[in-house]
Amino acid sequence: MLEALQQAARDAGAAIMDVYASDFEAIEKSDGSPVTAADTAAEKIILPILKDLEPSTVIISEENAASHSVEAPDRFFLVDPLDGTKEFLKRDGKGSFTVNIALVEYGIPILGVVYAPALDRLFVGKLGEGAKEQFNGEWRDIEIRDVPDDGAVAVASLSHRDEKTDEWLKAHDIQEAVSIGSSLKFCLVAAGEADVYPRFGPTMEWDTAAGDAILRAAGGVVYDGDESVFLYGKPDYRNGPFIACGKAGHPD
Repeated sequence: MLEALQQAARDAGAAIMDVYASDFEAIEKSDGSPVTAADTAAEKIILPILKDLEPSTVIISEENAASHSVEAPDRFFLVDPLDGTKEFLKRDGKGSFTVNIALVEYGIPILGVVYAPALDRLFVGKLGEGAKEQFNGEWRDIEIRDVPDDGAVAVASLSHRDEKTDEWLKAHDIQEAVSIGSSLKFCLVAAGEADVYPRFGPTMEWDTAAGDAILRAAGGVVYDGDESVFLYGKPDYRNGPFIACGKAGHPD
């Protein structure tokens, strides 16, 4: 399955980059968020592949609004065909947008694929089997790192950083925070390039599940605002606050 999902993410990423290179426009969805031809093109590639892989497994996808009212079963896919659409629209050269595909079982994301097509960074993880990254055609194993002697590094949202995040960083004496968009924040912690990702602003489960799976597979943990393990299949697939941790930021 991982190989099929990796190829699906890469094919979706290629479609996204085709749109990125074109003269495209965004439209506003009913919730106020933007959507482009890249979102829909990527979804049209991913969903048939998932249906072929597991015809009976429910797929919850951001751009399939009808799926959002489906009650979460014990096993389901979560898909964000283009995570970080706002960063995609900026065309700022940072490449902070991703394709997210995750498999959830009993509330836990057990498998995740995240592909950043503008950066050609592909992250995969399976709970209990570890995580890895492919960059420039080369694979490497990834895992969370020990906190550096000069202090932990946080990653924070590029477009949605808020006062609560700043307060949390100050309370945990974290001086350095790197702003980046999309699920790359989870992946940087998983790859040992940062140590913690606090999030207090609104997100949806398809935004986080794939990166969450990769981080957990790399040895990390994600907990919610009540300091419990972060679970999926919540009402409307809407997330509350969470802290995604490497070896920093755990509850006292």
